Amino acid sequence: MKIRAAVLRERHTPFTIEEVELREPGHGEILVRIVGAGFCHTDVLPRRNGYRSVLPLVMGHEGAGVVEALGPGVTDVEVGAHVVLSFDHCTHCAECLAGHPAYCRDFWQRNLVGRSDSDPLRAVDAAGEPIGAQWFGQSSFATHAVTASSNVVPVPEDCPLELLGALGCGALTGAGAVFNVLPVEPGSTFAIFGAGAVGLSAVMAAAAVGATRIIVVDRHRSRLDLALEMGATDVIHPDPEADIRREIRREIRSLTGLGVHAALDTTGVSALITGAIESLRPRGVLGLVTAVADDLVLPGDVLATGRTVVGILEGDAVPRVDIPRLLDLWRAGRFPIERMMTTYPLSDINAAEADAASGTTIKPVLIPGEAA
Repeated sequence: MKIRAAVLRERHTPFTIEEVELREPGHGEILVRIVGAGFCHTDVLPRRNGYRSVLPLVMGHEGAGVVEALGPGVTDVEVGAHVVLSFDHCTHCAECLAGHPAYCRDFWQRNLVGRSDSDPLRAVDAAGEPIGAQWFGQSSFATHAVTASSNVVPVPEDCPLELLGALGCGALTGAGAVFNVLPVEPGSTFAIFGAGAVGLSAVMAAAAVGATRIIVVDRHRSRLDLALEMGATDVIHPDPEADIRREIRREIRSLTGLGVHAALDTTGVSALITGAIESLRPRGVLGLVTAVADDLVLPGDVLATGRTVVGILEGDAVPRVDIPRLLDLWRAGRFPIERMMTTYPLSDINAAEADAASGTTIKPVLIPGEAA
């Protein structure tokens, strides 16, 4: 079928809105009409020189929409179902079977390349040339996407689909880190570095589980104000002229005494990460959800008191378990993801990308069916 999609043709050029031919769903696949798709920092990765994804490419990995067609062998969703699209995984490797699909043995190829050698013609442009349409198994910056049925989570029809795409990755990552990996529990102390969509999702999750002290560090005053409204108990707005590592350690120690039980870095800034480690109490745990921008050099004794640093992919979540949990919290008014969202027509994707990069918008959401 013919669809409209935002295509990235060169690493340093704007997205173009094009007519693309998308093949019908194959075995185990479904066709989804995209109602909304979040724009995430991960969607900028193919712009990096040397990155392994092949252009031209349709990105988008936080889609939500309505199932319009089923391929052969699909029995777990129905036509007309409302679904949130999440990350791709094989379902049968050791990690998938153990309930850790984010660590699927094929995660990189299935999610971060954007196309498959075995399926090079999932989508073609007007000239018949291949276009990558398997970014995170979905490529949802488009009016429609073909994805494996195992990659979607059915949701109630009375929920606003345009708001739910972020549950598939950004919110899942932040909240999942709290629910599944870090020692955040009733009475605990927790620090979050970066108040973007992932960080704010971690704030709301920590508040939901009953953390006593939730400290947020960010350079945007407006985001800190929002964090306080979403459940943070304290905020730190670092002085750009100060030694950020020492300032963070001093401020968090003054609030908690021994330091925090857990921390989450969403920034990838090495100075912040070092300060976060030094802000942990003995046996505290720091989670990293993004690649560090440069080499991370730690003081020799910083881990001597039993502190742990752990990398976290996709919140170590099982989407069909954790997304309904987040949706229940949203229904209860305890996970108001809409407060960090701004919607854009798909045709305004370049403005959405620019606003996300500048910090003007926390979570852009693209609406394919909306005119500019």
